[in-house]
Amino acid sequence: MTNITEQEQPPELVAAVDLGSNSFHMIVCSINKGQLKTIDRLKEMVRLASGLNHKNVLDEPTQQRALACLQRFGQRIQNFPQNNVRIVGTNTLRTAKNADQFLLKAEKAIGYPIHIISGIEEARLIYQGVAHSLQSNANRRLVMDIGGGSTEYIIGTNSQPSQKESLRMGCVTVSNRFFADGEISPQRFQKATIYVNQQLRSYKNLFNHKNWEEAIGASGSIRAIRKVLLATEWSPGGITPEGLEKLKKHVLNCKNTSEIDLPELDPERRPVFIGGLVILYATFKTLNITTMSVSDGALREGLIYDYLGAMFNHDVRSETVKLLTEHYHTDTLQSERLKITVGDILEQLKPFLGAQSKVMEQYLSWATDLHEIGRNIAHSQYHKHGAYIIKHGDLAGFSQQNQKLLSTLVLAHRRKIPQKEIKKLPPPWNKSAIYMVIILRLAVLLLRNRSHAALPEFRISLEQDKIILQFPEGWLENAPLTQADLAQEADYLAKAHFNLQLS
Repeated sequence: MTNITEQEQPPELVAAVDLGSNSFHMIVCSINKGQLKTIDRLKEMVRLASGLNHKNVLDEPTQQRALACLQRFGQRIQNFPQNNVRIVGTNTLRTAKNADQFLLKAEKAIGYPIHIISGIEEARLIYQGVAHSLQSNANRRLVMDIGGGSTEYIIGTNSQPSQKESLRMGCVTVSNRFFADGEISPQRFQKATIYVNQQLRSYKNLFNHKNWEEAIGASGSIRAIRKVLLATEWSPGGITPEGLEKLKKHVLNCKNTSEIDLPELDPERRPVFIGGLVILYATFKTLNITTMSVSDGALREGLIYDYLGAMFNHDVRSETVKLLTEHYHTDTLQSERLKITVGDILEQLKPFLGAQSKVMEQYLSWATDLHEIGRNIAHSQYHKHGAYIIKHGDLAGFSQQNQKLLSTLVLAHRRKIPQKEIKKLPPPWNKSAIYMVIILRLAVLLLRNRSHAALPEFRISLEQDKIILQFPEGWLENAPLTQADLAQEADYLAKAHFNLQLS
């Protein structure tokens, strides 16, 4: 992940990759006048979740299987510009303790950066993929997606989700937990159903059938169940409780998952088919679902539409930042003043920063909006409060890596520079973020008096570890507080191995 430049023109081809806990999926789409057309699909069952041991460490054989798949995917998109590809990891990579080490190898294998997203962000993207695959209508809909390690439930209207939840149960994890040796029995099926009911208990009222008008399923598990029900004629059209009862009865007549031989069921899905069935069966019972249609859209389609939205000035990340500033009552006038100063500094430092300054500007703009959100909690150590909110919140549009970067910028905008946290950021930010921190710190310092009066024209240059800041003659002598703050800042920067020179 070495290039962080943004492109100026809409691309002709884009790709999205979903590193799910059961399967890895990739779609390649063409874009013509804002319209999307899928031209290629790749899918491999990697069973990532099956590789997690009791300590939540991803084992070596599973890693190798995943890396081989990513190399094949990478060959298909090897000539795509970096910004034309979106890759996300879901529940298993959220859970694995050695995810960071695996990601380094995975990014090398596929040739593009991989972002880990939260369960709530996964739910939002799934809903976007489903919503855009359906004809637009005003119906309030429930969308359900059974993954390998998690199941998402979303309620929304048109393209706007209003309720989102991600529960840590999936076709792989439920199959492994209750049918690990492949043996099937009514008792095991009942225990698995009770387990799913327990996970759903807290959300029963929220997602009950009274709160929506239509139910839509996404994901391979639900599509596989629909195919079987249609082929056996156990359900006409969509998925029904009657059809699921017949399917359950058939499955329970089998002694082992290897014996589940149904029309239209892919043999590769057979080992985890029962886990998906249990989750769907229990969900129908708990939420009183009478019928469910199935969508072809899912997470990867949501990634593409989210990408298009950002390209055509509907970036959900900016909307998320705006909502946070409103919720925490930030000083928007001060933020706007900061943006102007940050922009001025970035413009002057372009010879040193190069093309990456454009991406830096976007994150610094969000950081200026959010750097004081912690004040709404407590003035003391407010930068730490703000950083915690950003790092641990469910921020729509942001991956976990994005949130770490933004959180670190907010944490580092005052007091001591947290060098360890900066170095722990994913590449390329572990080396580039320090310059963003310096820019934000200097802008905040120069505007400390929060005055409406414009700053004097100043010059700034950067040469590796030397920062030269020049003010009009006599200005610093007439601004003793700023002079003292800059002297203190020189000490902070010196500890981070930078030399601030004033003239």
